[in-house]
Amino acid sequence: MFPFTRMRRLRNTEALRAMVRETSLSPQDFIAPLFVRHGENIKEEISAMPGQYHFSVDTVLTECAELAALGISGVMLFGIPDHKDATGSESYDDNGIVQQAIRAIKKALPDFLVIADVCMCEYTDHGHCGIIHDHYVDNDETLEYLCKQTLSYARAGVDMVAPSDMMDGRIQAMRRALDENGFVKIPIMAYSAKFSSAFYGPFREAADSAPSFGDRRSYQMDPANANEALREIESDIEEGADIVMVKPALPYLDIIARAAQEFKLPIAAYNVSGEYSMVKAAAANGWIDEDRIIIESLLSIKRAGAKIIITYFAKDACRIMNKH
Repeated sequence: MFPFTRMRRLRNTEALRAMVRETSLSPQDFIAPLFVRHGENIKEEISAMPGQYHFSVDTVLTECAELAALGISGVMLFGIPDHKDATGSESYDDNGIVQQAIRAIKKALPDFLVIADVCMCEYTDHGHCGIIHDHYVDNDETLEYLCKQTLSYARAGVDMVAPSDMMDGRIQAMRRALDENGFVKIPIMAYSAKFSSAFYGPFREAADSAPSFGDRRSYQMDPANANEALREIESDIEEGADIVMVKPALPYLDIIARAAQEFKLPIAAYNVSGEYSMVKAAAANGWIDEDRIIIESLLSIKRAGAKIIITYFAKDACRIMNKH
């Protein structure tokens, strides 16, 4: 009881605050998303995401070397194809842009973790995450193409695959395809609770993946639903997921926390493009302290229970942490 208990005593100096700090960040917590495209000597800034770029394979090697030197765990690759069609054929072409990047990165940096996002939206001419029939995404036919994509990435040497499509049954189908083709060691990080979110807006420009009609609410989750998110996570675990993800991160900290309490496997969270771009825009206008906002945001994600944070702030966060 006051005055014997004074909570402020342990906040009095930075040394005391650091000593009792409950949550800490490390470069190893971070996965950096990167966008790769065909060509040479390309490093073009994405206008909606200042500080993020489209890379060609040669320049992505330089970026990965910088990330590795900072101690960041790895990267998640998204591809920008030269050609789009109804089935997203470049996504499962062994000479596709992501496959080229995987081979190059693993050759140059064999111990650096390379994760490939598995989805069709960047590669299809309609911008949806699966095969379309009568303006509707056919769940079961889409699974066949997701497995083709997964196996192509595996043949290229990827360390982990991360399906973001939100089709039912895709984890089981991908796990079976990997195992039957001799890739039993490749883990699956499932975008399990992926919400149909307005926070993805800048990514649509970065990946050129906006749907040509309708939206993705028939397969991505309703933002109002928490119990359903836990059912999705549980289902993916039962189907063989090694890591489960909540996306976006900051508007869904409650889902991250519940998942971390209920499921005893690594929880990932994706600190998405809209969360990134809002901070960058506010900082550019002088409205916020950018460095403090970045660290506070990432701490909140980890404090909620995420073991892995996929974030465009990975390099910024390392820079900030290295100041102190």
